Amino acid sequence: MVERKEAKDKYKNFKKKYLIILIFILLLLTIIFFLFIKEKRVATCGDETLLKKGNLCFSKYQTNPKSVTLKYILRGEENEINFVVYGGLVDYISNISKTISYENGKTPLRRDFKLKKINEEEQRKLLLPLIAEIQNMVEDKKDQVRVAISIVQNIPYGESKKNITFRSNQIKYSRYPYEVLYDMNGACEGRSELLAFLLKEMGYGVVLFYYPSDNHEVVGIKCPVKYSLDNTGYCFIETTGSSIISNDQGYYIGWGKLSPEPEIILISEGDSLSNNLYEYKDAKDLIKLSAIIEKEGELNFFQHNLLESLRKKYGLNYP
Repeated sequence: MVERKEAKDKYKNFKKKYLIILIFILLLLTIIFFLFIKEKRVATCGDETLLKKGNLCFSKYQTNPKSVTLKYILRGEENEINFVVYGGLVDYISNISKTISYENGKTPLRRDFKLKKINEEEQRKLLLPLIAEIQNMVEDKKDQVRVAISIVQNIPYGESKKNITFRSNQIKYSRYPYEVLYDMNGACEGRSELLAFLLKEMGYGVVLFYYPSDNHEVVGIKCPVKYSLDNTGYCFIETTGSSIISNDQGYYIGWGKLSPEPEIILISEGDSLSNNLYEYKDAKDLIKLSAIIEKEGELNFFQHNLLESLRKKYGLNYP
């Protein structure tokens, strides 16, 4: 009986040791498996336009870097974002065909050309970090919109120096949004498309307002109808200089005020700015002050102080 008991105990101990060894082997195999999966995950970037450096993936167009300083004003406080842009992407973009053709002979619309530039995928990859920078600077979503608008408005004005041949005619080169950022200058078209991209990627409904007779373009962001341009549901945003959201009564050197009824080009469906948009009241005050200056030539003490506060709040250099 003693021998049987000893044999039984030995068997139990052997079984226990075997079970421990088996658990250890299974745990080891599990660790090896996950390490293998992780290595496979970083071994390729899953996109032929991405290259691998260590465990990080980066665009093959991230060459010839330079830093640009993007200034913005938020409620009178001036700040800036330093952002790295890449000449490699500019070289790639500049060689994209500027034409659009459809197999059925359909004539492309202005919107088609806008979306082609705004939705370019390689550009998107290298512009998204700018949105992340803006979101890291301010938490409030409406303030993020204000920062994005101010950044674009504070990019210096400048026409492209390049010309291209189109149907035997020499025309001005139409820059992509990324090129405006890289060159740190742009006209109404490029700057409006850059802002449209930023607002679209932030999740907002966006249109472009195009004024054919003035050859001018601005951005519209979805907002309550009471704040919007001509009850369109989109608030007017001038991009060629510091301006207040919803102020569509600015005076433009060379032609005065914009013509009515612009062409509306839908860029994206999305969120709307909420109510209590303080810019709407500020824009109304500025319009009234501008009318007084135009009619009477000067402001009283209180009106002058109001104007100066608006200038500081938005970085305005007019009226």
